[in-house]
Amino acid sequence: MLDPRYTQLADQVVNYSVRVQPGEHVNLRMQDIPDAMVVELIRAVRRAGGIPHVDISHATVSKELAMGATDEQYELVGRYRLQRAEDMQVHICFYADYNTFESAGVPGERMQIVSRHLKAASDLTCNRRKWTVLAWPTPGMAQAAGMSTEDFEDFYFRCCLADYAAMREGMQHLKQMMEQTDRVHITGPGTDLSFSIKGIAAIPCCGDCNVPDGEVYTAPVKDSINGTITYNAPSIYHGIPFDGVRFRFENGKIVEAHCNGNEAALNKILDTDDGARYIGEFALGLNPHILQPMRDILFDEKIAGSFHLTPGQAYEEAPNGNNSAVHWDLVCIQRPEYGGGEIWFDDTLIRKDGRFLDPKLSIFNPSEKVNNEE
Repeated sequence: MLDPRYTQLADQVVNYSVRVQPGEHVNLRMQDIPDAMVVELIRAVRRAGGIPHVDISHATVSKELAMGATDEQYELVGRYRLQRAEDMQVHICFYADYNTFESAGVPGERMQIVSRHLKAASDLTCNRRKWTVLAWPTPGMAQAAGMSTEDFEDFYFRCCLADYAAMREGMQHLKQMMEQTDRVHITGPGTDLSFSIKGIAAIPCCGDCNVPDGEVYTAPVKDSINGTITYNAPSIYHGIPFDGVRFRFENGKIVEAHCNGNEAALNKILDTDDGARYIGEFALGLNPHILQPMRDILFDEKIAGSFHLTPGQAYEEAPNGNNSAVHWDLVCIQRPEYGGGEIWFDDTLIRKDGRFLDPKLSIFNPSEKVNNEE
């Protein structure tokens, strides 16, 4: 029997997130997604008057291709992917991580080849088309979240089917605050960081491009960051796990990089190109239903009481001039159980220990009754 939440999710993605219009070509890019969910997406696109197209892939197959990636091979793949991105007006991507570390064995230089040649299609999709991305619940994700598979599925659908429209007013208020701010000062365990966001747009994310959602992002003035940051949420990049990542900045550039483990791999990522050691995004996580990290960035970057500061490419909607093949969202959680911390906008304390002080932003403060096991 079909899970009715599949139909609800398909309708929300098609009609709210990307707002498919009659006659629009819709690319359904599906990685290891159950056929029943793909079928519901096709039906939802048709009900909206759109024209569905399906691109199916599998993580294990993609990994094997990447293992032997060459410039000749992926230059052609990149051209095909770019043409498809141009031909479609809407892109909906679902991916399922049955093993978060599936790509861990792919040599870094091969992954850089893949990233470099697929970047043009990714940039066009993100900056010129309507798009949304969703992770699909798997036993591996449930394990990473410390939950049973059934409980995690309930948590997943609760987050994805949240009333994002109700969050818009608070996000608009935060957007205005950020766009009126010059200096940002962030403190916490291992973190004392200052930078400017003056003159750069702040973008509310209310279930449009990511599901689950809940953040407002901007970018720092490229050369303005000075100080140190210690990220306390575990991360993964191209299949390699990283924990305890720490950076020191001088005039916007990461001049020291450390982690608990593979520092050679960390610095290799940051040496991908000139822009990889500069920051392309600064964002505040706002989803009160998401509290714990699980090495899935679509969830982790939305954690209530968190922020992320992202080495690499800036978004076109909030540009700071930084360009890179890298865009690596690294998360720091500032709620008391993670060590606390403060965020200041100019001379005003905005958030302390993960909780906003402005009553207009209280919708984003998790209540003591909300947790990932509810």
